[in-house]
Amino acid sequence: MIELVIPQRRRSLGGFEVGRVLPFAKRRMIGPFIFFDHMGPVQFPAGIPREVDVRPHPHIGLSTVTYLFDGEIMHRDSVGSEQPVRPGEVNWMTAGQGITHSERFERARLEGGKLNGIQAWVALPKESEETNPDFAHYASDDLPILEEGGAWARLIAGEAFGLKASVRVHSPMFYLHWELQPAARATLPAEYPERALYVASGAITVDGTRYEDGNMLVLSEGANVSFTAETRSIVMALGGEPIGPRFIEWNFVSSSRERIEQAKADWRAGRMKLPDLDNEEWIPLPDPSPPPEPMS
Repeated sequence: MIELVIPQRRRSLGGFEVGRVLPFAKRRMIGPFIFFDHMGPVQFPAGIPREVDVRPHPHIGLSTVTYLFDGEIMHRDSVGSEQPVRPGEVNWMTAGQGITHSERFERARLEGGKLNGIQAWVALPKESEETNPDFAHYASDDLPILEEGGAWARLIAGEAFGLKASVRVHSPMFYLHWELQPAARATLPAEYPERALYVASGAITVDGTRYEDGNMLVLSEGANVSFTAETRSIVMALGGEPIGPRFIEWNFVSSSRERIEQAKADWRAGRMKLPDLDNEEWIPLPDPSPPPEPMS
């Protein structure tokens, strides 16, 4: 039932650590999901420096989805959006042909507080890679809820369990936030060819084996998979239909290596518009790196 276990790799972003899960050497994508970071958990003191913020930076060829368990992040982008995201809400940004945005911790700077959440990237299918950039925010009340036997779930995006989230997606997929009480049991049906479970907190057992927080379980195709919470646990379920290999370099995703090179040149030359309400600074293109490798 479990094809691969991917442990998070802790990485510093300067002001705090993230647990990088995707991409992974042995499994680059899960359905259209090409990037998956667990932000924190971290306790910010009041007065954190601005260096902790993620300054304006560009994307192409993907949608970003920010989902928090704790804290608040202020999003600003080049299509004019200014929107904080809070626990249980969704900020869904589609880069398409190109967008820039910043993520700032302004509330934590004033008050202090905990940050804990997931930043994921969903690669766009080829026919949508050059779509117009767009941003949408969804309140927690906009997202379907499923409850059964001590297991509560919110469908963040896509379709699952006969439910459909209002988030606009570009390919068949699902993304689910599960919270389980100790001994609660849940089953993920074999509805999509590529699926994974990420244990964000607590511990679960699958077929008699215990998996602690920080691990992503890549599931075999074609079988329903049941799991039981050993403690109070948060589990993220994700997957969908594969969309084919993608190149990824820095913040750019594309089915074309040449398109990524063009995006790099555009950012280096200042041809990508900065966020309307946050345009005084930006992250420069990193030093030259090896050409992007295809991922699938």
